[in-house]
Amino acid sequence: MAADGSSRLSGAPGGGLAGPVGPRQLLAQLREVPCGVLLAVQLLGILVYPFTEGSTAGRTVFSLFQLLVLGLAVGAVRHTPALTWISVCIGAPAAVLTVLTAIWTDPEGLELASDATHAVFYFYTAYALIRYMFSDDHVSRDEMLATGACFTVVAWGFAYLYGAVQILWGAGQFSSPGGGQLSWMELLFLSFTTMTGTGLSDISPAGSYARSVIMLEQLAGVNYLALVVARLLGMTLARFQRTTRRNKGGDGQQ
Repeated sequence: MAADGSSRLSGAPGGGLAGPVGPRQLLAQLREVPCGVLLAVQLLGILVYPFTEGSTAGRTVFSLFQLLVLGLAVGAVRHTPALTWISVCIGAPAAVLTVLTAIWTDPEGLELASDATHAVFYFYTAYALIRYMFSDDHVSRDEMLATGACFTVVAWGFAYLYGAVQILWGAGQFSSPGGGQLSWMELLFLSFTTMTGTGLSDISPAGSYARSVIMLEQLAGVNYLALVVARLLGMTLARFQRTTRRNKGGDGQQ
């Protein structure tokens, strides 16, 4: 306690704790971890999506949330070695189609175009995040968060791809307890269970086209885990080699 009875904040410039973080400081901190923000919003979406099903207001909220995720994904790509203008050129049509499908829910052509565009956009975002994680031999806090963001981005992309398969070749491509067309949440659930390899989904591929896409996602999930493990192992070996060289250099100078 300080002499005036108030508690001293250690960690501040004077040696105390950091004081309360204001809105500007918080915004600056969030800008340093765009992949972390993208990951947090996508995980929030998993919890929000079930409440948006079955009503017009819910579809509107769902569409607005999709636009938010698109914007955050473009922002994350800006911090990667990938080309931002490509992300914008794919994301802009995806955003327009999101609005149109919220207004007109019947035309399958719009839904197909939206699903296909979103899938391409998310796959390009995943490519950008992988390049970001492998761009140097230093792992920043945002690059660590990018490993989770990239995983969810790929899962989102395949969920949209499943939606396109369902429109092109019919709901019979997938088998589910309720039957009929799968909702977005069901498609996303199928994508996550396939990507993680847990096999816990009560939804399964029933047609050849669906099985082909499922196999591609299974391969992507296995390879992604291998890439992350290889990345972490490579970083550990590189750090060990730098430490060894530094120690040898210090011994030679003595």
